Amino acid sequence: MPKRKKIALIGAGNIGGELAALCARKELGDVVLFDIADKEGLAKGKALDLEQNGALLGYDCSIKGTSSWDDCAGADVVIVTAGVPRKPGMSRDDLLTINLKIIRNVAENIKAKCPDALVIVISNPLDAMVYEMKKVTGFPRARVVGMAGALDSARFGLFLAHELGCSVKDVRAMVLGGHGDTMVPVTSYCTVYGVPVKTKISKERLDAIVARTRDGGGEIVKLMGTSAYYAPASGAVVMAEAFLHDQKRILPCAVFLDGEYGYKDLYMGVPAVIGGEGIEKVLEIELTTEEKAMLEKSAAAVRELIEASKKL
Repeated sequence: MPKRKKIALIGAGNIGGELAALCARKELGDVVLFDIADKEGLAKGKALDLEQNGALLGYDCSIKGTSSWDDCAGADVVIVTAGVPRKPGMSRDDLLTINLKIIRNVAENIKAKCPDALVIVISNPLDAMVYEMKKVTGFPRARVVGMAGALDSARFGLFLAHELGCSVKDVRAMVLGGHGDTMVPVTSYCTVYGVPVKTKISKERLDAIVARTRDGGGEIVKLMGTSAYYAPASGAVVMAEAFLHDQKRILPCAVFLDGEYGYKDLYMGVPAVIGGEGIEKVLEIELTTEEKAMLEKSAAAVRELIEASKKL
């Protein structure tokens, strides 16, 4: 008899709770919702609520709240949201000192308890956190990935759909680079049902949409006083599902680069194939001169963040 897959969610806050709900509804596997001892009640309460919800909606999986890493042992997928969320006025860089200590502890425990897992990092500042996760665990790049590009591309696609007055289902958008103010919405590869958006939207309007995409997270923080959680959770679950079901999905995500696009030893958003082996291939696409310059600026910002983390 095949065993159910096991998904460990590290952090039972807003994103963690939504992750658990999505994994349960999709029946991706049994779920462990983990948090520190002081928040064990929160993890257990959300888990119980979600199991009761399953009795109404008809999904069937085990959901366990815990503060013990032993309960996470042997997980097939680990999704990390641990750390403090952004508050109004905070940049992702402001989170570095606090969240770096947290991610190092989490990484040590994942290394010990979940040595064969695919690790998806959502914690901010994303590019530094996923770099640290790989560094501490020593896992191959195929099994440590950051969730950013999927979310940023979804935001870009939504704004393009609004501008065009069309269904977001017909828009294909791509955002590369670091997860922050220097991200690179690649307009040359954005289409609506195969038609390049550049032929349908003026440069002035497209530039405005790009700017809004770059500030997509900050816009939500200003509105509700904390980070987004529905869409980030969905981005990670799409990636986890592609791995668990060996879907070979092409998704923009933060991958450890080893010469691709001319960069080495840093995580940055690129289109990649996610299947049963994790990150199975990085797709290199032709960029315009302007897009290459923006990607270089983004890479410089990521390097600066990583260098800062090495000193902490």
